[in-house]
This record gives sequence, structure tokens and C-alpha cells, in this order.
Amino acid sequence: QVQLVESGGGLVQAGGSLRLSCAASRSIFSLNFMGWYRQVPGKQREFAATITRGGTTNYADSVKGRFTISRDNAKNTVYLQMNSLKPEDTAVYYCYAGLDLQIFWGQGTEVTVSS
Repeated sequence: QVQLVESGGGLVQAGGSLRLSCAASRSIFSLNFMGWYRQVPGKQREFAATITRGGTTNYADSVKGRFTISRDNAKNTVYLQMNSLKPEDTAVYYCYAGLDLQIFWGQGTEVTVSS
């Protein structure tokens, strides 16, 4: 089992930046991967970014070049640095982690980008 707690969401103007954090309840080295999905009300949750245990990163085309996923092993925390934010980035951002054959989710943090 792993608990995930996100933070860092908020309201920002278009072109601005935010950094989301996801703190895990266990060593992130024990997890196969961690990452972020996002969801707009009424729409399906969509992939944003992921980082594997080995450090490989992957991004959705919609955020590539603007978002950066990273981790602090000592703090068991994964970050999502979001730059050049657009109104279409407005969503609830969910942290997720893979452990064995299970996926665990955080409670979500809301990001609103005003135009």
C-alpha cells in the first residue's frame, strides 16, 4: 500500500507557473513509477507525465516542453513543474503510483489558469 498526498495547486494567470508536489508514504524507490494525470469535470482523466523507478520520464504531447516531472528521493516526493500555463491546463491534477500490479491515486489538487 502507498498513500499519496498532493499539494501546490491554485489559481494562476495564463503564462504563469505552478509546482505540484506529491508526497508518498513509502520510499519512491519501492514504486515502479509515479506520475500525474489530470481531469476536467465531465471529461475523462488524461495522462500528463510519468517518471519510472529508473528515472525515465514521459510526457503527454499537450504538456511536452512546458511541464517537467522530477523527484526528491530523500523526501519521497515527486514534483510537476508547470510553466507557460494555458487556460486549457485547468483541471484537477492527480498523482498516481504503481506498486506491484496495483495503481494508487492521490486525492487531487485543483489548478485553475485564468486567461
